Amino acid sequence: MRTSTDRILTTHTGSLPRPKSLISLILEREKGAAIAPDVFEAATAKAVDDVVAQQVACGVDVVSDGEMSKPSYTTYIRHRVSGIEMDPRAAEKGRDIMIGRDLLAHPDFGQKGSFAAVNFPGCVGELRYKDRAALDRDLAHLKAAVDRSKPTEAFMTAPSPGILTRFIINLHYPTEEAYVAALADVLKVEYRAIVEAGFVLQIDAPDLGSARNNQYRHLSDDEFRSTIAERNIAALNAAIEGLPADRIRLHICWGNYEGPHTHDLPVTKIIDIAFKAKLQAISIEAANPRHEHEWEDLKSVKIPDDKILIPGVIDSTTNFVEHPKLVAQRIGHYADLVGRDRVIAGVDCGFGTAVREEPMVADSIVWAKLRALAEGATIASERLWGARAA
Repeated sequence: MRTSTDRILTTHTGSLPRPKSLISLILEREKGAAIAPDVFEAATAKAVDDVVAQQVACGVDVVSDGEMSKPSYTTYIRHRVSGIEMDPRAAEKGRDIMIGRDLLAHPDFGQKGSFAAVNFPGCVGELRYKDRAALDRDLAHLKAAVDRSKPTEAFMTAPSPGILTRFIINLHYPTEEAYVAALADVLKVEYRAIVEAGFVLQIDAPDLGSARNNQYRHLSDDEFRSTIAERNIAALNAAIEGLPADRIRLHICWGNYEGPHTHDLPVTKIIDIAFKAKLQAISIEAANPRHEHEWEDLKSVKIPDDKILIPGVIDSTTNFVEHPKLVAQRIGHYADLVGRDRVIAGVDCGFGTAVREEPMVADSIVWAKLRALAEGATIASERLWGARAA
C-alpha cells in the first residue's frame, strides 16, 4: 500500500456516480429483466475506464472502479454465491433491522424515508462461491482502466462478513455465528482475488459502526462490543488469513445518510477492536458534524504504530462542497495525531453505495468535492513538508 512519504495522498471510499445508462441496466437486471451480457459488460468497461480517468483528473491518488457493475456494495454477492435468493421472509426481517434508534427517536424525520420498497435477499441454503466470472471481469476492467490512466494506486471494495448479515438475511443457518463463519469462508475468494490482481483490498465494515444503531439496537454498547464486534473481527481475520496486511484496508462508517446520528457509537468505543484486524489501514468518518470532533477524542487511544488512518475529510451525504482550507485543517488534526506519513486523506463514505435513480449528492458536486479533497491535501502537504511538497 502506498503511503504519504513525501505528501498527503488522497483516496475515497469506493462507490462513485454511475452513468445514467448503466444505472438503467443495473436496475432492470435487478428486476429480473434479461440484459444481454455483452451489452452490460461493454457499458461497465466504459464506465470504469471513464470513472478512473475522472478520479485521476481530479487529483485522486488511490482510485477505485467506483463499484460501477454493482447494484450495491453488499447485495451484488447474491449473483456470485449460491444459497442466496430473493425471499419475502427476508424482506420482512430486513426492514425491521434497518430501523435505527435515530428513526425511533425522531419519528418526524423518519417519515422522510421508508424501507418499504427495499428488497432484501435471503440466505436459503449452504453458501458456496459458484462463479468467478463477474469478479474476474471487474478485476479486468479496473486493470485496463488503471493501465490507461496510471493513478498512483488502485483499490477494490468487498463487504465484510458481518455487514452481509444485515443485508442478506439468514434463513438457513442455525445461528448467526454459524452464518458469519460461512460468509467469511466464501468471501475469501473475493479477498484473495483482489489482492492477487495487484489491487489494495478495501473491506467495508459498517457492522462495526452503524449496525449498533439498528441491527443490534437491543444490545448495550458493551454487549455489542463483546458479542458482535469481537466476533465479526475474528471472522474477518479468518477470511484474510495469509494475505499481506499492507495490501488491505478497513472502512468503518455509521450509516451513509443525512440524519441526526444522535445514537452513533463513538469511535473510541469501537476503534480498539478494529485495530485487532490484521490489516494496515483504517478508514473512518471524520467530516460529518457528528464525528468531525473525534480526532480530539482519539488522543486518548493507543493507536498501534503499524496502523495508517484514512480519515474522511469530505462529507458524502450533503451537496456542500468543502473549502480546500477546511480539508487541509482536517488533515492536519490527524497528522498531528499519528504523524504525516500515517495519514491518507479520504471521504466519509461512498457516493453511490446503492444504485438509485436520484443520488443523494449530484454527480457534478461529487467531482467538485474530490477536487477540493486534492486541493486540500496539497495545502496540507505544503504545511507539513514545506512549500516543495510534490
